[in-house]
Amino acid sequence: MNGKHHKARGAGARANPAGRADPAAGHDSVIANREMSVTAREELSHAREETADRRDQVAHQREQAIHQREHLAAARERINRERDHVKLALESHVVQLRQANEHLVITTVEAQIMTEEIERAKEQMGHMAHHDFLTGLPNRMLLMERLERAIGLAKRRGTRLAVLFLDLDRFKVINDSLGHAVGDALLQAVAKRLLGSIRATDTASRQGGDEFVVLLSDVADERAACEVVDNMCREIAAPYALRDQTVHIGVTIGISMYPEDSDDASTLIRNADVAMYHGKNSGRDQYHFFRAEMNARAVGRQKMEADLHRALEQHEFVLHYQPKVNLGSGAITGCEALLRWACPGLGLVAPGNFIAVAEACGLIVPIGRWVLGEACAQVKRWRDAGLAPGSVAVNISAPEFRRPDFVARLRRLLEATGLAPGCLELEITESVLMQDAPASVAILCELKEMGVLLAIDDFGTGYSSLSYLRQFPIDVLKIDQSFVREIGAPRDNGVIVSAVIAMGSSLGQRVIAEGVEHPAQLSFLREHHCEEGQGYLFSRPLCAADFGALLAPGTA
Repeated sequence: MNGKHHKARGAGARANPAGRADPAAGHDSVIANREMSVTAREELSHAREETADRRDQVAHQREQAIHQREHLAAARERINRERDHVKLALESHVVQLRQANEHLVITTVEAQIMTEEIERAKEQMGHMAHHDFLTGLPNRMLLMERLERAIGLAKRRGTRLAVLFLDLDRFKVINDSLGHAVGDALLQAVAKRLLGSIRATDTASRQGGDEFVVLLSDVADERAACEVVDNMCREIAAPYALRDQTVHIGVTIGISMYPEDSDDASTLIRNADVAMYHGKNSGRDQYHFFRAEMNARAVGRQKMEADLHRALEQHEFVLHYQPKVNLGSGAITGCEALLRWACPGLGLVAPGNFIAVAEACGLIVPIGRWVLGEACAQVKRWRDAGLAPGSVAVNISAPEFRRPDFVARLRRLLEATGLAPGCLELEITESVLMQDAPASVAILCELKEMGVLLAIDDFGTGYSSLSYLRQFPIDVLKIDQSFVREIGAPRDNGVIVSAVIAMGSSLGQRVIAEGVEHPAQLSFLREHHCEEGQGYLFSRPLCAADFGALLAPGTA
């Protein structure tokens, strides 16, 4: 700015040719210069202000830009966070949808499986309701349905049908001696053989235990039924190989026919059952057709069962005692306890008239326990009274002997009565012992350790093995009365009796002859050195009071 003014003055000086300065021109020039200077300054100031304003604007814009960038960055970060959140939410939702879909699929599959299982369970329940769980054969309910339908069909067609009631012989002995697992396997094997011996139109069912009922839906006559039954008996009688055991079993069969024996399903089964029991009482291992007269015996048997239950509850059983005598001295060495039933209206009933029924209805075990307890208590009473009854012999049935708790019960009984074990003699038939000889040896050894005397009853009538006879810790052999009765008969020279006496002597066993009734029999026994005898020749069985009187000093 100052430079411009200097240039201006130089120009003015040169313009003045006289070399003098024009005062007015100089004054105007100064003024002009001043004005120009002021204007320039104003312009400069204004420019400076504008520059400052622009700087402020730029700074403000920069700040706004920075703020906007920060806002945008924050917004971008927020957007990113929201996007991540939405992404996570979407992913979570997708996972939930996938899980829900999988759960739905699984639930659908499980529901289908459950439905199928329910259907199978219903089928199984329906099958179980109509079939035996062990053998798979139809049960009583399904048999009745089929039998009623078969009767209706036979009635319309004018045909005949047969109902067979089967009971396995010796099954209980096998089940008790070899165990329930073998027993179950045997029942299953029998069921399989039954199915193999009948037609597809027939029905084989299990009633329970070892009892089966077979429906032959169409048979011409009794002869045709016999052909089926004969084959069935052969199939069942064939040996069974079960769990390293070879088992033999028989069967007794009762047969009823439609329409001859009844046109009612229940009655046909009942009549076949009656015929089967008739077969059991006639020797087993056979079959019988129902006959009307069997009903009277069946009714009598059912009445006797009820009477035996009552007799046990009302204490109607009594014991009689038959003396055992030393054949050399005639002294009483002991007695055998014999069961009697004091039946109201019938009087004193011998066991031969009711024991078979007691065995069939399961009362033989509780009756046997009563006999054993009463005999021990009575001998203890005699001994406490100062008498010398010797030992008392008690016959033990097969079901009682095979009970798992037999030895333990006997031990508790002797402790309860206070009777010395040596005063008790247990009589067991050789047939019972040989049903399961190894198990019998174990039981007899336990009894022997207790000090109880052991006797084989009815020796010679069974199928004893001499090798096992040496293993049995037996004290006494009782010769069956059927052999003693034949002594002196024209066709008998007493060979069996003398052989048993000699055998007992060689084995160190005491020999007792049962059923001694005649002096000739006594002479023979003495000649062959038989130690003891029992029979009517010496005394009939006596009630407890009379036997006690016989034991009194000076009575014998």
